[in-house]
Amino acid sequence: MPLYVSLHQAPGLSVEEIAGNAPEVAQQVHATFRQLYVNTDSGFIVSVYEADNAKALEEEFERIGFPFDSINEVDFTQNAAELAEMVGQGDHV
Repeated sequence: MPLYVSLHQAPGLSVEEIAGNAPEVAQQVHATFRQLYVNTDSGFIVSVYEADNAKALEEEFERIGFPFDSINEVDFTQNAAELAEMVGQGDHV
């Protein structure tokens, strides 16, 4: 299933408000929640979901009432160990 990263802005969003939305997010009707990164001071939010397509994720955000600025499909991921291996092999991108 494709992986998507979405960007959101919600200045003043608190951890308590995030917790209040958790039951709706946990229902995962149109997309599967994977991760959330938030800076509560600036309101910058990054969410990671799996979904059949971007439209399904958009429907999920509409269902839970979570506005978004962009939805981006991920076609390559790399963790720190994979980066170290790539550099060690001399395969620079």
